[in-house]
Amino acid sequence: MSTPPEILRKGRGALSNPEGRFETRRRENFRDGWEQDALPPLETIVTPEPARSIISRNQSPDIPFTQSINPYRGCEHGCVYCLDGRTPILMTDGRHRPLAEIRPGDEIYGTQRRGWYRCYVKTRVLAHWSVIKPAYRILLEDDTELVAGADHRFLTDRGWKFVSGVSRPHLTTCNKLMGTSAFASPPDQDVDYTRGYLCGLIRGDGLLAGYHYQRAGRIHGDQHQFRLALCDIEALQRAQRYLYDWNVSTHDCLFQKAAGNRRPMHAIRTHARVSVEQVREITAWPADAPRNWRAGFLAGIFDAEGSYSQGILRISNTDPAIIDWIQSCLQHFGFRCTVENVRREGLRPVTVLRLLGGLGEHLRFFHSTDPAISRKCDITGQAIKSGARLRITRIEPLDITMRLFDITTGTEDFIANGVVSHNCYARPSHAYLNLSPGLDFETKLFYKEHAAELLEKELRKPGYRCQPITLGANTDPYQPIERKLKVTRSLLEVLQRFGHPVSIITKSTLVTRDLDILTDMAKQELATVMVSVTTLDDELKRTLEPRAPSAWSRLRTVHALAMAGVPVGVLTAPIIPMVNDADMEKILEQAATAGACGAGYVLLRLPYELKDIFREWLDSHLPERAEHVMSLIRQARGGKEYAAEFGTRMRGTGEYAELIAQRFRLACKQLGLLPAHRTQLSSTCFRVPSDNPQLDLWGP
Repeated sequence: MSTPPEILRKGRGALSNPEGRFETRRRENFRDGWEQDALPPLETIVTPEPARSIISRNQSPDIPFTQSINPYRGCEHGCVYCLDGRTPILMTDGRHRPLAEIRPGDEIYGTQRRGWYRCYVKTRVLAHWSVIKPAYRILLEDDTELVAGADHRFLTDRGWKFVSGVSRPHLTTCNKLMGTSAFASPPDQDVDYTRGYLCGLIRGDGLLAGYHYQRAGRIHGDQHQFRLALCDIEALQRAQRYLYDWNVSTHDCLFQKAAGNRRPMHAIRTHARVSVEQVREITAWPADAPRNWRAGFLAGIFDAEGSYSQGILRISNTDPAIIDWIQSCLQHFGFRCTVENVRREGLRPVTVLRLLGGLGEHLRFFHSTDPAISRKCDITGQAIKSGARLRITRIEPLDITMRLFDITTGTEDFIANGVVSHNCYARPSHAYLNLSPGLDFETKLFYKEHAAELLEKELRKPGYRCQPITLGANTDPYQPIERKLKVTRSLLEVLQRFGHPVSIITKSTLVTRDLDILTDMAKQELATVMVSVTTLDDELKRTLEPRAPSAWSRLRTVHALAMAGVPVGVLTAPIIPMVNDADMEKILEQAATAGACGAGYVLLRLPYELKDIFREWLDSHLPERAEHVMSLIRQARGGKEYAAEFGTRMRGTGEYAELIAQRFRLACKQLGLLPAHRTQLSSTCFRVPSDNPQLDLWGP
C-alpha cells in the first residue's frame, strides 16, 4: 500500500518505511484525522552490533577489491552469511562442488516461481563471500546434515526461514525443508571405474569387430576395427582419455556431418590389432564386478543409450546380457526401476529400464555414477515437490566459530546439499534485522563493537594474506556519528600500524579529519580515497541525498586530499537516467580541477525493496518524468527494473548503458582521469608489530 503524499516523511532520503522482506508483523497506513501537517523529525538511534570478525571477503568480478570492512550498518546519508564451505552445491552439469570452491561466473541451479510451484533454473554465481561466525548444525529426518550461520535462510514448507532467531521467522522441528535428499558422493575414477565406463559406453554405442578374407598376393587380409561414434563430444573425449591410460591410441574423425535437425557425429577409431584386442579385454564382462566398476558401467551405458527428459530417466538396449547387467548394477546401488519391452516391426525388440523415485533418485544416479554428457543431466523446469524426508529433527549450536561461505546468484538462491538455500547483500541488509529498508535504514544505525580489536586479531593470524581492504563497500564509513564514535579512525590506526593498504569510499567531508593518518600512509602507497558526487544541482541533492554534504563541499574535500598527497578519485554514482545523468561530464571536470586522478561510475541499481522506495521518491519529487525514468532503467536492465547478471550489474546493457559508458570514457580521456581501479596499492610494507613495543625499536 503506497503512503499518502501528505504524510510522507520529509528530511530523509526515503519517504516512508515499507515492510522488509522478512518482517512477521504487517503495517497499514490509516488516516484517523489526527496527523499534523508536518510530522516531527525522526531521531537517529545508534546501537552497538556485536561481531566476532570484521573483514568480509568476496570474489565478485564487478567489484575491484577482495576484502572490505563496513564499520556501520545503515546510513544517515540517504550481510548475511553463510554455509559450511564443504556444503555441496548443485552445478548445471549434473555434478556438485563444495561451496568454498565455487567461483564467480560458475553456472549453478537456482529456483524461480512458475505458477503454483518453484522450479529449478540455471543461474550464474555473481559473487563469493566468507566470514567467521558461530555455526549451527541442522539435522533432517533422512540424516542429511547442514552446517550454517544463524542468519542463513532455507526454504521450508512454510516459506523462507532463518536458522535461528527470536523476532524473525526461524527454523523449528515442525518445519520441512524443500528440495531433495542429500547429494551422493561421486565415485573415484580409478581403474575399475574407467574399465566399467568403457565397457558400458563401447558395448552400448561402439563397433568392435575383426574380419577375415582372402586377398590377392597376401596370405590373408585380416582387418581389425574399433570405432566409437557419438554426437556428444564430452563422452567421446572421456573415452579417448581413458583408452589412452590403457595404452590404446585412437584417431579423431568426423563420422557424419550435420543435416537438418541432426547434429554432427564425431568418432574415435583404431585399426591396430593390438589396440583392438586390448579394447576387447577392457570391455569383457568381469567375473566379480567391484562397486566402482558398476558405477562406471552405469555412467557409460547411460551416456551411450540413456535419456533424461520431462523428469523421466530411461536406459534402452536390445541385448539381453546388457539389460541384465544394467538391472544388476541398479540393484547394487539400491535403485528401483520398471522394465518395458517395446516391439518394433522388422526390428529387434527394445527393452527400456525406467528409474523410479523422482528427481531425488535421478540426482543420486547422476552423482553416484558421474556420466560425462551434461546435456542428459539437465533438470531445468522441474518443480520442487519432492517427497523426501526433510523434516527438521534437531537444530543445535556447535559452540564454535568457523569460516562460513555464501554466494550471490542471479536467482537469489541456490541448491545446497539438496535443499533450497537463500543468498543476499546496503538498504536490503536491514531486512535481515526485521527492519525496513526505508526510514529504518536511515534512522536505526548499528556500529561494529570493538572493531579495532577484531581487525588487529585478524591481521595477526599466521595465515593472513595481505591484500588491500576497502572501507565503505556497503555503507559510508564516515557516518555523522563517526565524529563521536571514531570507529573508522580506530580501524585506520590499526592499518597504519601494520603497514596495511586501504582504500576508502565516502561522500562525507569528515574523511579530512583523518588526513594525518592518510597522508602518512599515502607516502608508502598504502591509501587511496574515492569521493562520491551524485549531482552538482543543490536542489536535486536536497531531495536525493538530504543529509549528505553538498557537492561543492565534497569537491573541496577532493582538493584537500589531493593537496595532502593522498591519491583521490571521484565516483559519479549512481547515474540515474533523466535525473542526474546530464551532470556526469561537469562532475568529472570539476573533480579533475580539484585534483582528482581517477574516476568511476555506477548505473543506478534497484535490487529487492529499492525498486519501490525509488519509485516512491520519483512519484513524489519528479512525477512528470517518473515513467520515462523507469523506462530507461528497464532498457538498461534487459527489460527488467533490475538484473543481477554477472559482469553487467554495475553498468547495465543496451543502448542507453552503452551511451553512458562512451560518454564516461571520452570525458575521462579528455580530462586525463584514470579508471578508478588503476590506482595500485602496495602490500610490501605489511608487518605484524611485536607485542613488546621495545622490540619494534630494532625494526622489522
